[in-house]
Amino acid sequence: MQTAKPDKIVALVVDDAIDSIRMLNDVLETANMTVLVALEGSQALTITQNITPDIILLDAIMPNMDGFETCRALKENPKLMDVPIIFMTGLSDTEHVVMGLKSGGVDYITKPINAAELVARMQVHLANARMARSARAALDLAGQNLFAADLQGQPLWATPAVHAQLANAGTAQEALQTQLNDTLARWFSHKPEPGHKLNLDFLPTPLTVEFLALVNQHEHLLRLIDTPSNETNTDVLRRKFTVTQREADVLLWIANGKTNREIGQILDMSPRTVNKHLEQIFRKLGVENRTSAAALAIRALVELA
Repeated sequence: MQTAKPDKIVALVVDDAIDSIRMLNDVLETANMTVLVALEGSQALTITQNITPDIILLDAIMPNMDGFETCRALKENPKLMDVPIIFMTGLSDTEHVVMGLKSGGVDYITKPINAAELVARMQVHLANARMARSARAALDLAGQNLFAADLQGQPLWATPAVHAQLANAGTAQEALQTQLNDTLARWFSHKPEPGHKLNLDFLPTPLTVEFLALVNQHEHLLRLIDTPSNETNTDVLRRKFTVTQREADVLLWIANGKTNREIGQILDMSPRTVNKHLEQIFRKLGVENRTSAAALAIRALVELA
């Protein structure tokens, strides 16, 4: 095993079999690659916290943390989003192939490994990864801070600038990342149109998301922009509908699907008081029920410029 050199491809091999590691080390070094080794999944996670390899070869069947779990954990690291992971295993049945691909792998090679075939596949995936990184870097240079999320609000990919913005805004905290995913999923369920924007004012450093397009019916293409002011969602509702601050608070939580009882607990008021606020909200918005009020509130928030 060598230390990483900036002028060589860095391959991380994750395998608990010493003989397999020795063989792969010889093959990859002959192909002019720097080889890093992890004997188990947890070691791979530790190594990738400090070093970003160009490609990862991952044994599917390992003790403690198997390859599928390790792959999912590795892909949670934004720095590894474009790093191809190739599974290695003696198992070739369809179930394990599908598990490997679903967990984030890009390819699957069976043992015993054919050295020439392995290196050829690695070169293809390395070339694809380089193109993806170049495209995202170009988007950043053009000022297009883009990212994509699925229907559940889970991030699919993002440019480097977006990763940095979200981290600076506080999404490194697991609770805030979960809230971001849930907020996006709720927004997507109301089918925003291109140009609609959503304030992420629950973040320590507020940001705004602009919806650009729906790709392949499941990938939402988004742009991340700095929030131009400190105006919160309740401020928007208060200004838009000429309601009181407390009524705006209630309306916001109605838009978030909360019941009167839940709103009362959140705002420290009785459900009866919540209902009285709702009566005033319905009158001021010219609607007859909470569904219509929620729809108007959501539209006002997603159309915020």
